[in-house]
Amino acid sequence: MSEWASHGAPARYVSLVPSLTESLFDLGVGDQVVGATKFCVHPAEGLTGVTRVGGTKDPSIERILGLAPSLVFANEEENRLEDVEALRSRGIAVHTSFPKDVADVPRMLVDLGLAVGRGSSGARLAFAVEEALRDAAELSVGRPAVRFLVLIWRGPWMGASQDTFLSSLLEAAGGSNVLSGKGPRYPELTGAEIARLDPDRVFLPSEPYPFQARHIDELVRSARIRASRFLPCDGELLTWHGSRTAAGLRAAMRWLA
Repeated sequence: MSEWASHGAPARYVSLVPSLTESLFDLGVGDQVVGATKFCVHPAEGLTGVTRVGGTKDPSIERILGLAPSLVFANEEENRLEDVEALRSRGIAVHTSFPKDVADVPRMLVDLGLAVGRGSSGARLAFAVEEALRDAAELSVGRPAVRFLVLIWRGPWMGASQDTFLSSLLEAAGGSNVLSGKGPRYPELTGAEIARLDPDRVFLPSEPYPFQARHIDELVRSARIRASRFLPCDGELLTWHGSRTAAGLRAAMRWLA
């Protein structure tokens, strides 16, 4: 039984993070998700009819309260502390998580499973991530690390430093971030600075900025790096921490091959 389970009526869950929403469905409690953000898009068929409570940074507290949730799921980076505190002050239980490193995800999945009374499902999802981590480590033995840069914004260009989840995922898959962990987590970069960093591969994920193929031409001109070094990629696989992380690791292994 869940730590927050109520006696009698089925538990009601609200998720304020797209990756956690998907993970709840993969844990087998999707039919108990009564609220989610407007950015929660997976699984599309399962979310039909689920009440939208706003965005990750501006959820409607009143709308959430109106859903009478047994438990709200939030992330310490994607959601605001004041919203979490506002819910708790109104008597709503909030489960928070913050995996800073890809190695933190298995424990998070176990905790999520226990929170919704699906401990075995949480352990199964955690094992899939651990297995992908082991495979990535074996694949990297004897191979030089691929020096990479991940751009997460345009106008200005912004990159992701080592102190980010997406960087830890790519590093676990055999990469080495050209942006050190010192300084801002998401530093602004000029074309000349990108050229000086001289990465082997520049990732252009589909989110948070919707990079497209045309942006490669722009970067080739400003950074004077060959087009073959740029790789548009699925931002959800790169940044979503939860049940999608195992697939993200395996995709990263392919991208860095």
